[in-house]
Amino acid sequence: MPIDFADPANGDTYSGREADASWGAAITDIVDPVGASVIDLGCGGGTYARAWRTLGAHVTAVDSSAPILESARLSSPADISFECAPAERTGLPDGLADIVFARALVHHLSDASALATEMFRLLRPGGIAIVQDRTSEDATLAGSPTNPRGYIFDAFPRLADIESRRRHGVDDVQAAFTRAGFTDVVTQTLWETRRRYGDREQYLAEIAGRTGRSILHELSDVELAELVEYLRGRLAPGELIERDRWTLWTAVAP
Repeated sequence: MPIDFADPANGDTYSGREADASWGAAITDIVDPVGASVIDLGCGGGTYARAWRTLGAHVTAVDSSAPILESARLSSPADISFECAPAERTGLPDGLADIVFARALVHHLSDASALATEMFRLLRPGGIAIVQDRTSEDATLAGSPTNPRGYIFDAFPRLADIESRRRHGVDDVQAAFTRAGFTDVVTQTLWETRRRYGDREQYLAEIAGRTGRSILHELSDVELAELVEYLRGRLAPGELIERDRWTLWTAVAP
């Protein structure tokens, strides 16, 4: 069944990871975060809220899951502000931010327009909205030593169908931005190094814990154990560097 974000047992599911320098380099090519007011919608374990702060921004992080938000708070600097609220209805003041960011969020929402409308409301004139997420094509790329995620769908093809149904297309998110009033809507591809693992077993332990991968909650415990063994047979035993392909949508609030 899908992940239950309200379950305290899942509070740490997005914790324990820091953003790679490849992400920061891509972001600073788009915006200047130094001194900017940034709202991170659907912040999860706080990985990217902390990354924005490291880049020099003043950060407000929002998530609808109280357990996940508390885990993020405990692992983050005290000067990051945390708010428990849905991303589409944050309750934050109008025009609060220079940048509103949402990573790996929109695929959890049936309506991309609701998110775009809230981002528009939260931005000052000239502010930038950034959505980072995977399209169906991004999410189901063939497996490789640097994209072990693809092997998951080889083992359980039904998960690829679930991914396809829950993912928004490029045009869908672009249209949502336009309807909300944004201009200069642009998309680009981002290859982000997700994590560097000392060896295969470190990666497999993360898979066994369903850490940071909501799609794995669609598997039973027995199926998850089968997946771990399948991946062990597909992956080399040494160092593993996991890289993910994402789509970035950016738009300007006039």
